[in-house]
Amino acid sequence: MSDVHTPKRGRPGYDQRAILEIAVAAFNEFGYDATSMGVLAARLALSKAAIYHHFSSKDEVLQLALDEALNGLEGVLVECGAVTGTAIDRLAYVLRGAVQVLTSRLPYVTLLLRVRGNTDVERLALTRRRAFDRAVSVLVIEARDEGSLRSDIDPRVVTRLLFGMVNSIAEWYRPEGPEDAAQLANDVLAVALDGLRRR
Repeated sequence: MSDVHTPKRGRPGYDQRAILEIAVAAFNEFGYDATSMGVLAARLALSKAAIYHHFSSKDEVLQLALDEALNGLEGVLVECGAVTGTAIDRLAYVLRGAVQVLTSRLPYVTLLLRVRGNTDVERLALTRRRAFDRAVSVLVIEARDEGSLRSDIDPRVVTRLLFGMVNSIAEWYRPEGPEDAAQLANDVLAVALDGLRRR
């Protein structure tokens, strides 16, 4: 597998990272299945051979793009704030981290949210995403059990609602908009946890 962070030069102006960013934009615009290597070549004004200099296949492009999103989310789970402290504090940390990953890697997370499991690469990504969801669900249960969250709402429902709110950000958030990512994370926590926290 290629390392997306190691520049590979083909034609001047296009390294692997630049091609990946343009490919992700095309996948988000047309859908992965509908975006052929020919479409990418036309958008880049490169030959297919020039793209294959950087990537072995369209699936490799997708895998690197999905890794960008998933590595960010999985990384949040192992940070100090996600593994120490009360369950409610750890849950808040992970939610804040998920918002920050989404906003800083918006095209990549948008692509992740749109995969449907039609290829082996997509199925692996969905498996990793479900594992992240389960880790958050465990935090919700622990926060409920410690008395920080209401106990009258099923933790599975709480988890789905939390992810529904966070994931919806991909549809409307624009980095150039009036609210920065840190304030957006604060707003998510205020709505999600202040609405659920036992008073």
